[in-house]
Amino acid sequence: MESYISRKIQFSAEFGNLKKKYNLISFLRLMCILFALVSLFYYIKTQQSLFEITAIILVIIFIILIRFHSKLSNRINHLEALISINENEILFLKKEKIPFENGIEFTDFSHPYSYDLDIFGENSLFQNLNRTYTFIGKKILSQRLLGILPNDEILQNQVAIKELSKDLDWRQKFAAFAKSAEDNESFYTTLLRWCSFNSASLSRISVVLSFVLPIILWCTLGLYFITSNTIFLSVFTFIFTINLGFSDVFLNRIQAENAQSTNIDKVIKQYGLLLEIIEIKDFESEKLKGLQQKLITTDGTSSSKIKQLSELFSRMDSIGNIFSAVLFNGLFLYHFHNLRAIIHWKKSNALALENWLEVIGEFEMLNSLANFSFNNPQFAFPTLNSNYEISFSNVSHPLLNENSRVGNDISFNPQAFTILTGSNMSGKSTFLRSLGVNMILAGIGAPVCANQANVHPLSVLVSMRLSDSLSDSESYFYAEIKRLKLIIDALNDQRSFVLLDEILRGTNSDDKRNGTIEFIKNSINKNAIGVIATHDIEVCLTTDEFPNQLTNRCFEVEISNDDLHFDYKLYNGICKNKSATFLMKKMGVI
Repeated sequence: MESYISRKIQFSAEFGNLKKKYNLISFLRLMCILFALVSLFYYIKTQQSLFEITAIILVIIFIILIRFHSKLSNRINHLEALISINENEILFLKKEKIPFENGIEFTDFSHPYSYDLDIFGENSLFQNLNRTYTFIGKKILSQRLLGILPNDEILQNQVAIKELSKDLDWRQKFAAFAKSAEDNESFYTTLLRWCSFNSASLSRISVVLSFVLPIILWCTLGLYFITSNTIFLSVFTFIFTINLGFSDVFLNRIQAENAQSTNIDKVIKQYGLLLEIIEIKDFESEKLKGLQQKLITTDGTSSSKIKQLSELFSRMDSIGNIFSAVLFNGLFLYHFHNLRAIIHWKKSNALALENWLEVIGEFEMLNSLANFSFNNPQFAFPTLNSNYEISFSNVSHPLLNENSRVGNDISFNPQAFTILTGSNMSGKSTFLRSLGVNMILAGIGAPVCANQANVHPLSVLVSMRLSDSLSDSESYFYAEIKRLKLIIDALNDQRSFVLLDEILRGTNSDDKRNGTIEFIKNSINKNAIGVIATHDIEVCLTTDEFPNQLTNRCFEVEISNDDLHFDYKLYNGICKNKSATFLMKKMGVI
């Protein structure tokens, strides 16, 4: 947290100094334009060249101040983003709030673990990890959390995350540019829709005329000033009108392009800045270098091309101003040339644009995981294997308070499947979620909440928390049966990591017990690895029949001084103590 506090102080001080300069330049700009007008007034009144020169100098200074003012404005916006980023991290680490998007829109109730393991939503894994500010970044992070990568890609991610976690300056600079974009799904989809929007080439004769007509126009104006012959002024007016008519012929095409691009030039500009700092950074890891290579083009940099597109979009917006549209189209056929430039840009770069944006999204995803690693230096990067070996030392849930969470050791070798018992509130469900979340983190290259881990990344299949599907007229019981069927079908295809919490609750005890035992047998026959939590002691006796595949572990509760005490530690064997009857008596229920 100290890093974030010191950076907030540093950026706030710089922000205050720049804000003073910004206000001073604003005042100087105002004075320049006022004194320029006064000088112009006295020049008209006295015809003294001193006032004319003074007015010209003041206008030049005004233009210079505008450029300086714009640069200061961009830097101030960047500092505001940096201050906000560090403030959010401080709030997050103080456990005061989680000021990051929760990705609730990505929740998929039919997914094997999305809903059960709280991947999305308030206080979810996504919300705790998420440091993305573009839509594509958020989308790619959500996609990573819903699946596993091949071992080689996981290892590449691990190295990339380690590299980025050490470079807080670059990560926050990148995040600040992304945050300043104020990107959203609408902007992103609008841009991709514009890319796919068909833009036929302009005819050769129209292109030739677009150069010839303005040249003739300015030649006639020059001849008028040289000769003072009014016929040249008449020709100038005539050609000016022709230019407006010429522009009007292409008005529909110009407006069609504009309809696809309105209001996204700012976002595009920030995309360009994001690509630029990726391009100029000297990365070491194979993953980051590979992403960098995707931005290389044969005729320039991707960032310069994106900045060019931003400028073209910005120019296109001026068509809505009638005065400027008439003036610039009459004099230069301005919007026609801009249309020609946009069509050329699209034909040259539209296919690559989506790939460039995906590189931004990949970096935002990796930045989020690097930030997670930076905030939790005690978390371990798992060792990977291809032997279906899974073990964790001092594993816990990464979202629990580090001062109160309790870690446990577990290994799924030689017995690959564990039957877990324990009274309510003893920690069974939390432990199952801890295993599931850490398997997901391991499967994308992130560090896990454990001292050590040796993992064969596997698909995670979970049945822990289902709800009645009223829209599909499904009961809880039927929804659970469908989930168990999904798990068995998946096990038919590949060996997976399975987490089950008290299955078949919607039937009688005998049916539930028999069904649970048979499901366990079917799962281990399909080489499932994982844990099933149950309250039924008879289910635990299945280990006698399959001692090489099954083992019993438990969470115990101690009744002391007329109260329950949970240590949340994992023990060998079957749970002995019961808490339900004790609590009911204590609370006067029985």
